[in-house]
Amino acid sequence: MMTAKVFAVFAGILFMAGAAIAESPQPTYQSSADFARYAMKLREDSILKLEPQVIVPTDSHKEGSARSLYPWKLSIVTTVFWVGESAGQNNPVHNYSSCWDLNWWRTYGGVDAPTGRKKLEDGGTIPAGFIPQGNPFYFALPYNDVTGGRHKPEARKIIPWFNAVFEQEGKSVCRDRWIMIRHGLRVCYAQWSDVGPFRTDHWQYVFGNERPQWNLNRGAGLDISPAVQDYLGMGGTDVADWKFIEYSDVPFGPWSRFGENNSFVVDARRKAMRLAQTKKPASPAAGDAPAVVTKQ
Repeated sequence: MMTAKVFAVFAGILFMAGAAIAESPQPTYQSSADFARYAMKLREDSILKLEPQVIVPTDSHKEGSARSLYPWKLSIVTTVFWVGESAGQNNPVHNYSSCWDLNWWRTYGGVDAPTGRKKLEDGGTIPAGFIPQGNPFYFALPYNDVTGGRHKPEARKIIPWFNAVFEQEGKSVCRDRWIMIRHGLRVCYAQWSDVGPFRTDHWQYVFGNERPQWNLNRGAGLDISPAVQDYLGMGGTDVADWKFIEYSDVPFGPWSRFGENNSFVVDARRKAMRLAQTKKPASPAAGDAPAVVTKQ
């Protein structure tokens, strides 16, 4: 049983703790929108504490003086689009081409329709009639870093990885970048293959702290492919969280199997070529005549 002395000490501790809480400043909210923003900030802070750090490849990082995180974009209205999609009421521009590929549906291998898809053992889906020549796990965000064959003036300042991957003027540094997408308890990874929905200039959302602006698709700020939709179990218009992620941090999965633009496929091909170049031909046995190569 608790003695009178112990009880008194315990009661005193509770009293002082309550007084400290009462004296601490409490946040006030002018509207329900202010409270919603505060609740969203708390949620993001709690999520980031659980997430592994991702190093942003900026000049300061090259010098080893800074670490940073790609922040989560939380509760983003998400819609589905696909290679070869025709223009419609909520899709004013067709998707036979993309902002970065005028012949996207030919490059991809056909129309990536969301119906009649082939299910794979690893949880992925692909078109039933052909093997895609691009990564079926793709997405679009409302910013294009290139216009008129040149990079936009702000691109170098706002894109965290710009200086690390820049090759030449007018070649996008956003195309084929990876993001992590979360819906409920499911997570997948996809590559940036087009620009939208609706806008091509909203860098304040894509790389900043703004929310997507209202549009015909209920303020959608992310377009995903049918393969992403199937893997995450999302509806045609749904809500998801997303964040940029370095390719080196992307795990193997159904998103790593197909596509000439797929970082995993490109990496595997390069490794195979290096291996083939390092292999030496077997030495001929003693007495054997050397092989003679002739043109056909």
